[in-house]
Amino acid sequence: QVQLVESGGGLVQAGDSLRLSCAASGRTFSRYAMGWFRQAPGKERQFVAAITWSGGNTYYADSVKGRFTISRDNAKNTVYLQMSSLKPEDTAVYYCAARGAVPTILSTRPYEYDYWGQGTQVTVSS
Repeated sequence: QVQLVESGGGLVQAGDSLRLSCAASGRTFSRYAMGWFRQAPGKERQFVAAITWSGGNTYYADSVKGRFTISRDNAKNTVYLQMSSLKPEDTAVYYCAARGAVPTILSTRPYEYDYWGQGTQVTVSS
């Protein structure tokens, strides 16, 4: 069982940066691949970024590639999403998720993740 709690969201202006954190409970955090997803009002949940259990491999949605960076600190049971050059279209609730099956393989599919946080709102004004 893993419990996830996101933090770091807020209201920023276009071009600003923001770092989201996702703190995980439990001693098996390092066994999970982690992902960040986002959901804007009236839209489906969208993949943003993912990282393997070791942090050795990452994958990004085309829409955030070059602007967002996912990382993790297994000693702190925390995964991060550093967001730069934010755009109004990045406005959404951001969720972190944990995937226990095959943590060496990255997934963009929400249904392949086992645990989810409650989300943190990111609003980017123009």
